[in-house]
Amino acid sequence: MSTTVPWPKLKRDLVAILRGVTPREIAGIGEAIHEAGIDAIEVPLNSPDPFRSIETLAKRLPLALVGAGTVVRADDVECLHEAGGQLLVSPNVDPDILARASSFGMVTMPGVFTATEAFLAHHSGASALKFFPASVLGPAGISALKAVLPREVVVGVVGGVSDTDFAAYAKVGVTAFGLGSSLYKPGLDHVEVGKRAKAAVAAYDAVFGGRHE
Repeated sequence: MSTTVPWPKLKRDLVAILRGVTPREIAGIGEAIHEAGIDAIEVPLNSPDPFRSIETLAKRLPLALVGAGTVVRADDVECLHEAGGQLLVSPNVDPDILARASSFGMVTMPGVFTATEAFLAHHSGASALKFFPASVLGPAGISALKAVLPREVVVGVVGGVSDTDFAAYAKVGVTAFGLGSSLYKPGLDHVEVGKRAKAAVAAYDAVFGGRHE
């Protein structure tokens, strides 16, 4: 079993997914999200010049958990480390990628869909599991899978998830959420993204009681 970097104690277990964000706009958008109360920000690697955006965010927001999403190549782990990223999110389970990320002390959240994938990710040292696409499994499907997983496993959902879904997933023990197009999509400015982030934070606190200081 690989060494596991624990899932950190964030104010809220929300991950902002900024797919398509550009280096030119990343600072304003990232700061708006962080100021709204979301500590974890992911820049998918199929965004324009993603490592430059990650480096900018890591320098501007030293207290945030900043990293990359859609990491499917082992070589990208080193690039992420060099950019100052501390979070690695992937759509699949690749034990080599998870091991490399753990060696750099990164928090990892690989994508899983089946019990086989979930246990492989857990035994490969994942910090948390990302059930993806969550909208296909739904709360009932994830509840069934969660029933066979060790209780300490942090379960998150991504894919077709918005702040209107927090309550339904919380009822089956989901605690972490990745917010993509409901929070950001290309063309939205930092003001609109900040507004959406505040709404998501309010919805999260209404369900989970708010662990912020």
